[in-house]
Amino acid sequence: MDGAVLVALTAAIGNLLQGWDNATIAGAVLYIKKEFNLQTQAGIEGLIVAMSLIGATVITTFSGPVSDMFGRRPMLIISSVLYFVSGLVMLWSPSINVLLLARLLDGFGIGLSVTLVPVYISETAPPEIRGRLNTFPQFTGSVGMFLSYCMVFSMSLTVSPSWRLMLGVLSIPSLAYFFLALFYLPESPRWLVSKGRMKEAKKVLQRLRGRDDVSGEMALLMEGLGAGGEVSIEEYIINPDDELDDNHEHAVDKDRIKLYGAEEGQSWIAKPVTGQSTLGLVSRHGSVANQIALMDPMVTLFGSVHEKLPEMGSMRSMLFTNFGSMFNISENQVKHENWDEESQRDGDKHSDASGAESDDNVRSPLLSRQGSGTEGPPTSLSMRQGSNYNTANAGEHASMGIGGGWQLAYRKDEKKEGALKRIYLHQEAGVGSRRGSIMSLPGCDAHGEGDTIHAAALVSQSVLRTESILAQQTIEEAVEKQTGPITKAIGWRALFEPGVKHALIVGVGIQILQQFSGINGVLYYTPQILEQAGVGVLLSNLGIGSESASFLISGLTTLLMLPSIGIAMRLMDIAGRRLLLLTTLPVLLLSLIVLVLGNVINMGEVTHAVISTISVVVYFCCFVTGFGPIPNILCSEIFPTSVRGICIAICALTFWIGDIIVTYSLPVMLNTIGLAGVFGIYAVVCAIAWVFVFLKVPETKGMPLEVITEFFAVGANKQPGKE
Repeated sequence: MDGAVLVALTAAIGNLLQGWDNATIAGAVLYIKKEFNLQTQAGIEGLIVAMSLIGATVITTFSGPVSDMFGRRPMLIISSVLYFVSGLVMLWSPSINVLLLARLLDGFGIGLSVTLVPVYISETAPPEIRGRLNTFPQFTGSVGMFLSYCMVFSMSLTVSPSWRLMLGVLSIPSLAYFFLALFYLPESPRWLVSKGRMKEAKKVLQRLRGRDDVSGEMALLMEGLGAGGEVSIEEYIINPDDELDDNHEHAVDKDRIKLYGAEEGQSWIAKPVTGQSTLGLVSRHGSVANQIALMDPMVTLFGSVHEKLPEMGSMRSMLFTNFGSMFNISENQVKHENWDEESQRDGDKHSDASGAESDDNVRSPLLSRQGSGTEGPPTSLSMRQGSNYNTANAGEHASMGIGGGWQLAYRKDEKKEGALKRIYLHQEAGVGSRRGSIMSLPGCDAHGEGDTIHAAALVSQSVLRTESILAQQTIEEAVEKQTGPITKAIGWRALFEPGVKHALIVGVGIQILQQFSGINGVLYYTPQILEQAGVGVLLSNLGIGSESASFLISGLTTLLMLPSIGIAMRLMDIAGRRLLLLTTLPVLLLSLIVLVLGNVINMGEVTHAVISTISVVVYFCCFVTGFGPIPNILCSEIFPTSVRGICIAICALTFWIGDIIVTYSLPVMLNTIGLAGVFGIYAVVCAIAWVFVFLKVPETKGMPLEVITEFFAVGANKQPGKE
């Protein structure tokens, strides 16, 4: 997965430039005021700082739909160009008007990068490490701020600091970002699939995953284009194929999925259970451990998947040891014709039938015909060597791994001629299953009666049709020859589909609460806190002036964030987004309460400085661990591919408008209700945010994006009053 990591890190340079710019203008504005005599023109001073916010807000309005139309990569390249041009114009800036224009262009670049980098990373990252990679923007943004403060501090020590040079240096890293985006960053494979450019998408995935066979993920990306339709929940009982006996008479025999292990002769049979599934019960009534009257059913629906993970690992590690699934109608064909033990062991080499390395995997078909040795129609279809995708004739189904412990399977739709149902499978440790028992299945001669596995399933209409599969077509060809459009017409109506609307409530809500949770106020107050703690006196004794001291203090504050962001990277895909929020928000609340008390109660100058400093440090560390990066991560995960750009633009617009309101209201609030009142309001918002997260925000760690959108669709239909 090194390819995906390097691509995510490269894309996150856009956020490094944003952090760099934010810190630089905070220092440069002091010298701009002196040159243009703005000491009595606070409005112009504020406009210089805020112009980038205005530009970011304006461009965000268009960034989502435009990126859906032209792609994520071109927008990132344009972002780097805007950064570069604005840096050059700020370096020149003969007047305030020219400087304001440069700041506006800079804001355009910031808006594009902040909005689209999380989307780009989510669409290119594997599910297992998507949260970690999407923490890169927070990390690189803080690194950019720290480096910028160091630069501004060093330049402030000179006899005549140049604010033009401070701002113009932005052009150097932005030029590097331009060349990396142009020559290294690939286009998002999900966007390519949405435009029908399957061969390009496959090549990108092969590069990102470091392997030739990406058939399973290609199928997943294609199925994501049809997300948002009617979704049902089913439950499957999975046994070794010699164990389905009279104990499971309630299963429907005609719906059978055969799953194969890594070695010859190892296989399992999956059968749907008639009646209410475990996952469906959770969606209606909530889990046993989490029955809260006001809790969104969608939260318990997501939570049930994570609660039911087996102790010994996920379905991927326990049941499908190499995801080499083959499906055939004939047992003899399975054991003698379709199963090649040697090719499975050497599957990563992806050799063709002659043993030669395949240098163009895109052209070879996903499915190969298996004849019976006589002329006429083939008796079955199985996957080509190295593929995780195939199907068989009537009554048989295909299955493949799609990451995060999930399997994508297909079956014929009995109600619609030529239609297929897609099935997203995930193992449950439910009643009737023995945790870890499947670990003993490989190599075991006999299996106990308890060796069954419960697998929850999301079932919906596939974008593929049976004739596409039976005609031996590749994924690319199957899409190109669809009888109807794969994607629905994108418009504002799509935003009112139950699943999308539900996701927008979560995304917009968490963005609003993040902006009003106090980060801007604490950043504003930090230099004063550290000054009271004696840092300023210490620096003045070292011969450092007040302006230089403020830059150094801000740089040290930013440096404190980096270890905490590193912790967030580690925990994002282990503890999960929801748990990190629920854990860190109470600490933010407590820190703000302490700051309120410190400004209300007279506890002595030294004590006040120490307690306030500790509270500020704790607040920063917890914010960048949870409430800082997670809202953007969630917003980049929860929307369907077809409307992801538009929805992200709405969430980002909410972010920037909230930022502007908080930035401009803070001085007014300080003058009216004082520092204690401001922090008191922020504390109330943090408490509301915790309740909102607990009731409305689901856990999305380790889940493919397409599965997440399916959960939102089914969760929206499980709202009170809906069936």
